[in-house]
Amino acid sequence: MRDHYKLFVISDTHYASAAEQARCDYCNKVISHPLRRIFVRAFRHFIWMRDPFGHNHLLDNFLSAASSADLVVANGDYSCDSGFIGVADDAAFESAQECLSKLRAQFRDKFHATIGDHELGKKPLGVDAGGLRIASYHRATKDLGLKPFWQLDLGKYVLMGVTSTLLALPMFESEALSEEVKEWRELRAQRVDEIARAFRSLEAHQRVLLFCHDPTALPYLAELPEVRAKLPQIERTIIGHLHSNLLLFKSRLLHGMPVINFLGHTPRRISSALRQGRHWKPFNPLLCPSLAGIQLLKDGGYYTVELDAQKPARFEKHGLSWK
Repeated sequence: MRDHYKLFVISDTHYASAAEQARCDYCNKVISHPLRRIFVRAFRHFIWMRDPFGHNHLLDNFLSAASSADLVVANGDYSCDSGFIGVADDAAFESAQECLSKLRAQFRDKFHATIGDHELGKKPLGVDAGGLRIASYHRATKDLGLKPFWQLDLGKYVLMGVTSTLLALPMFESEALSEEVKEWRELRAQRVDEIARAFRSLEAHQRVLLFCHDPTALPYLAELPEVRAKLPQIERTIIGHLHSNLLLFKSRLLHGMPVINFLGHTPRRISSALRQGRHWKPFNPLLCPSLAGIQLLKDGGYYTVELDAQKPARFEKHGLSWK
């Protein structure tokens, strides 16, 4: 086993195939309420992402920058999920397939990937549409070759990748089709058993780098006795989902807030996650931003991680230009 590895980490690539790019203004077209549509349009235009389909070149920039990688981990969300049902939607599947094909073509067996929430389906801000689909889970795991849990042993370090939506299913279950809930619960139970076995088998000298797309899952991980017993061995948990450290900073300020039940599914989901946010800290979370960051700050990029048998892992963020 080698003593040193250079790891590259990306998250929230949100690659857009031609089929997704053809869906102009997809976020706003599905919102019927005019005031809500104005709010969502303004939020996306000035703060979140003005052109969600306009950043494919950032993946190519990353591929060039990561030529020296010993390992590459992608932490979820490979499409724009413009159909809101994950990769069961053909256009979103095409995006994810193109994105993952580029990464696998360059890095081959050096490449590892987690499953993000947009692979499985997610209701968008401002409208009750879409959501979790079992077909997306099966298409992601079978056709895209994404593993719901994976583990890589590198001597002192153990890298683990989990599927955050499955772990946090109690929070997302209301967005699933009622006839699919039973299967979602069975899938969750299988993954929980895998994770418990992996943590139980950790040796005392080993340190964990945990890859978990959405930090909403961390309090549910903390419920597992096997994970709680080994929390001091988790050196870092690399999260995505939030796109920008500005969002992570705001999340820390709002830890413990009450759940908002009267403004729809998205505020309820976010406030429920933030209410449990105080449980994130023991996992030592580090946000890997989306490649593009957010419109307001243009603060995207990726991380490199120096893994050394004699030292703690060293993380360094690298920006990517929008131009």
